[in-house]
Amino acid sequence: MAAMKILTSAGLFLAFCALGLLAMAICTDYWYETDARRHRERCKNYANKRNDPGYIYISNHNLPLQMPPKRGPDAAPLVREKRHFLPAASAMESHCNRQFNSTVSGLWRKCHREGFDLETEDLIYKGIIQRCTPVKYHYSSSILPRNLPINITKTIRQDEWHALHLRRMTAGFVGMAVSIILFGWIIGVLGCCQQHDLMQYVAGLLFLMGGTCCIISLCTCVAGINFELSRYPRYMYGLPEDISHGYGWSMFCAWGGLGLTLLAGFLCTLAPSLSTPTRTTAHKPRQENGTV
Repeated sequence: MAAMKILTSAGLFLAFCALGLLAMAICTDYWYETDARRHRERCKNYANKRNDPGYIYISNHNLPLQMPPKRGPDAAPLVREKRHFLPAASAMESHCNRQFNSTVSGLWRKCHREGFDLETEDLIYKGIIQRCTPVKYHYSSSILPRNLPINITKTIRQDEWHALHLRRMTAGFVGMAVSIILFGWIIGVLGCCQQHDLMQYVAGLLFLMGGTCCIISLCTCVAGINFELSRYPRYMYGLPEDISHGYGWSMFCAWGGLGLTLLAGFLCTLAPSLSTPTRTTAHKPRQENGTV
């Protein structure tokens, strides 16, 4: 009996800690972080180099020693090799034409990181741009880029719907997880006060169900981030190699809450099996002679 109370109390305490971690992860904006300081510095140095009067850029296609392309059956391999050839200067220009900022993003907002970009901080101070923008959970055609071919526009629209479904699943399942864990915690506390083994077992099952919803939410969150980074066309949605990015502490809080929830479910479902059932002895009536 004492072991059952210890396991139940430990499971309820872990579930309460898991609720705190999940609530902290939901309310904060540090699920995914990017740091573009090195990229911005590199583009600034490249722009200063291009503005230098002594800088002369000569394309490889205009070199006098370049052999003219052959015509005939041997021309196909040359065309195939030139298709994948991109000068480093043009690749740098294509990356620097896009505006990359150091940001943090959560379930509800995407914010500029404070103190990372001085130019962005000046624009925020003047009120030209906002520090944080809300994450959209509804489809809007205004976010689609203009003046693109119809096939690329159709691909972007389909990818936008897919990314929207992943964001909705992430937010929906993590909300379901918190609700189920909170309901299970209330049932577990009532079962512990009334010494009801079945209620404690049901609380453990609810903790395991909430952990399952949390697993689905975190997996869809990771899948959504990877999908955003691999969207087509790459020059519009991909990140350059010199931008560092990764998961923030809010994501680790969510994973910690998941682990505590599963452990709490295991302890609360194990506790009723350690209780000693009370045996009631029923007295059998004595049989008399001639009576059944």
